[in-house]
Amino acid sequence: MLVRDAMTTVVLTIGPQHTLRQAAALMAARRVGAAVVHDPDAGGIGILTERDILNSVGLGQNPDTERAHDHTTTDVVFAAPAWTLEEAARAMAHGGFRHLVVLDHGEITGVVSVRDIIRCWAPARQQVHVPA
Repeated sequence: MLVRDAMTTVVLTIGPQHTLRQAAALMAARRVGAAVVHDPDAGGIGILTERDILNSVGLGQNPDTERAHDHTTTDVVFAAPAWTLEEAARAMAHGGFRHLVVLDHGEITGVVSVRDIIRCWAPARQQVHVPA
């Protein structure tokens, strides 16, 4: 199975000036664990994850004043849609992260997460019937 088969194609993109609270609210509303941060002034594409927000709050920083650009990972590892899920999982394990931005010919086409990969690899959920 390939990354294109597992990735989420609706990508949450935010700006570098979004506060962490705004980013968290958007991520919660979309039920995603990461947002792509588009910052043309700082060289392009970064990623802000729920872990980045959690680390900031854990340090006692104010999510209403902290900006996405101060917590964004800018050395992003990108996946290609034609990567296998094994290649994506290997990149995540090697880098210690849970999300890959998917680029196709320089354009963002999706995000693939560990959860997406697990959904593809794990057997479908089966309903458990409990006798009355």
